[in-house]
Amino acid sequence: MRIALVSGDGLPTSGLLTVFRNVLDVGRDLGLVDLPVATDLGYAWRPDKAEYFPAGGRRPADSGWMRTTRRRVRDGMTDAERAEELLSIRDQVAAHGSLDDAARRELSSRIDRLSDAYRAYFAEWLAEHKPDWIFGLNMTLSDAVPATAGLHAAVRDHFAGGRRGGMVFWDHDLFGSCAIHDEETGARVYPERPYDLTPLPRDDAHTRWIVISDGLAEEAAGYPTDAVPEVVSNLLPSVPEGRLEARHREFAAQHGLDAERPVLLDPVRVFRIKGVDVAVRLLAEMKDAAGAAGEPVPYLLVFGGLDEDPEYAGEVTALAARAGVEDDIRFLDGVPLTSFRDDEGGWHLDEVDLLRVAAASSGGVVFTPGVTDVETVGLGPGLAAMAGLPCLTTDYDVFEPVYGPEFSRVRTGVPPEAARTGAAEFIRTLAAFRRGDDWLRGRLEVNRKIVEERFPRGPWTRFWRELESAAD
Repeated sequence: MRIALVSGDGLPTSGLLTVFRNVLDVGRDLGLVDLPVATDLGYAWRPDKAEYFPAGGRRPADSGWMRTTRRRVRDGMTDAERAEELLSIRDQVAAHGSLDDAARRELSSRIDRLSDAYRAYFAEWLAEHKPDWIFGLNMTLSDAVPATAGLHAAVRDHFAGGRRGGMVFWDHDLFGSCAIHDEETGARVYPERPYDLTPLPRDDAHTRWIVISDGLAEEAAGYPTDAVPEVVSNLLPSVPEGRLEARHREFAAQHGLDAERPVLLDPVRVFRIKGVDVAVRLLAEMKDAAGAAGEPVPYLLVFGGLDEDPEYAGEVTALAARAGVEDDIRFLDGVPLTSFRDDEGGWHLDEVDLLRVAAASSGGVVFTPGVTDVETVGLGPGLAAMAGLPCLTTDYDVFEPVYGPEFSRVRTGVPPEAARTGAAEFIRTLAAFRRGDDWLRGRLEVNRKIVEERFPRGPWTRFWRELESAAD
């Protein structure tokens, strides 16, 4: 099958893409997927990702399986005008409950004007690549209603006349569960629930709708659509064991990583709700605790780049300097989907390779959401389990529903005293891990079994076979 991908994240380093890569690997192992995957990363409708709007930034996005587009929408506007209009529409959609009838009619007209341009944009892309199935990641959220409306229309057109296949809407977040607020105004970025101006998947011959958790399925059950989403959990990567290879050693040398110090991974973007500032404060407390205990000071490797949210990134780097840990942190500028060596000879390691580096150093994973109610799964603990690593987390609402009460982790709070206690406990945990403590190793093996059970491969094998059958 020819597969295409549309991502609503607007970034080439989104964690959604790494999960899609894991799922794609299942289809490839079954011999059902042709490569490359035509991919639109949402550059053209996410002006809030200013570094990438409207046709992609400096960061290379292609991988061994992905062919990205830098297509531009043609609507008669300048890039600046379109950015202003898209952001205005986004905010008005979120505030629809406070709009009067005249304002709602005007908003609807503005959406229609832009959606026609995005319909043509996607129609040209689909005609060029002729996919059997298109995966749409987080396209139900209202980041750009005109683009989503245009996508729905273009897909209907593309599969009209008896053509087989269709669109898979794959949602990792939905409206009520994604309570992100504008930093300046405090207003919600998304409405609490969809309504007539927010396009939703429909129950038809060319649409599949899947969500990653029971909680999202329960939320979607109250949406104004006849479609009922199916729950298909995320899929985590296998992490090979064994000695490090040349690329891992070269990466460590590039970043000045002392082999005697543990490497901690923070597998998140540098975005406020992801809590990178919390991880930095914890690292400072760990440094003090390690010094007092005579243990090596950990490094912290943050997956995200500093260009997504420059204001917040500036706060984080300033905090690291004040806390005296700036030399202990590496910002990886976005983790690629596949490890590669750049033109200057430097290695950029993917998620699996970074987990191998952390494991070889007797390190771990930290996952510290800055708010409790935005994560719908939170994959940091799962990645730690797949690599056999200890994990430290703050508390967030869906941790226990996803991982269960038997999952072992070090829990920490955000206030200074709680962070100090959690940091000291994690330093003791890392020391036990380095010694090969039998009890801890046993608990980590339990974690792995929990994650393999809760993120199984079998449903994706079935799903790929269903897509193949529907595309024949």
